[in-house]
Amino acid sequence: MRVVYEPANLIDAHLVRHALEDAGIPAFVRGEALLGGVGQLPACGLLAVCVADTCWPQARALVEALPLCAGEPVRPEVCPDGLQPA
Repeated sequence: MRVVYEPANLIDAHLVRHALEDAGIPAFVRGEALLGGVGQLPACGLLAVCVADTCWPQARALVEALPLCAGEPVRPEVCPDGLQPA
């Protein structure tokens, strides 16, 4: 799984996930269950919308075409985990 979008909040994450799924791209919201730990965990950076590696180019193009409000698409040259993109 690769991160295609880093949302600012849970609603933003699910809007992007539903847009991806409407286009036939299976998507997963990573970190959703961690939101109950806010106060003991960092307040930001918990959520990410992920897709399968094989779907990432198509998903990235779709996310970049969306009129996004708060989050940012993940650029391939900048990986949040510090690893080089595949």
